[in-house]
Amino acid sequence: MMTGIWAARLGLHVTVIEQNEKTGKKLYITGKGRCNLTNACDPQDLTGAVLSNPRFLYSAFAAFSNQDVMEFFKKAGVPLKTERGERVFPVSDHSSDIIRALEKEYAAAGGVLRLNTRVTDLCMEDGQVCGVLTASGERMPADAVVIACGGLSYPSTGSRGDGYRLAEQAGHSIVDPQPSLVPLLTREPYIPELQGLSLKNVTLRILDGKKKVFEEFGEMMFTHRGITGPLVLTASARLGKLLDKKGSLDAFVDLKPALDEGQLDARILREFHASPNRQFKNVIGVLFPASLTPVMISLGGIDPELPVRDVTKNQRQAFARLIKSFPMTIIGTGSFAEAVITRGGVSTKEIVPGTMQSRLVKNLYFAGEVMDVDAVTGGFNLQIAWSTAWLAAHALADESGGQVP
Repeated sequence: MMTGIWAARLGLHVTVIEQNEKTGKKLYITGKGRCNLTNACDPQDLTGAVLSNPRFLYSAFAAFSNQDVMEFFKKAGVPLKTERGERVFPVSDHSSDIIRALEKEYAAAGGVLRLNTRVTDLCMEDGQVCGVLTASGERMPADAVVIACGGLSYPSTGSRGDGYRLAEQAGHSIVDPQPSLVPLLTREPYIPELQGLSLKNVTLRILDGKKKVFEEFGEMMFTHRGITGPLVLTASARLGKLLDKKGSLDAFVDLKPALDEGQLDARILREFHASPNRQFKNVIGVLFPASLTPVMISLGGIDPELPVRDVTKNQRQAFARLIKSFPMTIIGTGSFAEAVITRGGVSTKEIVPGTMQSRLVKNLYFAGEVMDVDAVTGGFNLQIAWSTAWLAAHALADESGGQVP
């Protein structure tokens, strides 16, 4: 939609071909339906949030920055607000406002929209793209084609990897697509017992052997198969490739990151001194959510019926260490159905970074998630989509002067 808007504004005859019955189905569910459309960080910091091929995006971010995106939507009639982590949302908290703005701007620019139309093949002659073929057998001629149909995440929205197949028809290499910004799967049988429990203000630490590969503070939640939430999604994006290689990683949750082990031990001792005759199971519950207590008692190895006056110093300190390092083993990621984005895609080595044009065939361009570019959560992945779309539209307008689907 963004590519179409800018290409049409630049005077080209544009057709957006959409296989769904309406536009923006994936956009509708982003940010839990609120649409975290960009991040209000310093524009120079955008590439720091990109995990795959950040240098490839220098030109795109410079041409159409996060500030430009916010200005675009404000001019399109969508008031914006900035929340924790510099995340930018529509004031209404409705992603539908973003979709309507795109539709309105596209129609105003004179673009044509074809719904319920799936592209099955690229049409090529003499080493260049000259149109597309649809599932109904219709051939649509064109001077240039932009592949901007996303990856494989949330297949219920229509993401079937069609962009990869079309790119391969033109000879492009595909970096193995994998789910990213996705829940993590764990091995321990006690994790499903905690399903639905949310933890706030905790620190998640992940190790590869003795090497710390991830540590951040924030929120997470237990599921029937593992863990999810903002902390976990960010970890999945940063560690996906390492997890593919290693097979498993050790993870620990610090349930009391504001206290060091000594301070925590002193806190536990105060609780013990306040009620020396109470059973251990009835005292330690004040230190963490009640639903976590049975698992902590099981892992801690202290008799839950034991009066706290009889808990030894070594037992108490070991329990403090458990609170500071609640253990899990990460053994994989969730599926594409659970993933916010796709890692991998059309190799950026085969795309000109200053134009988004194919290096292999003429008149073929790319925009967004279909390429091997991905970022952490926080609006950065949509920023990649907007920036590469703007760059592709302006480049093909410079090159083309013809009709562009």
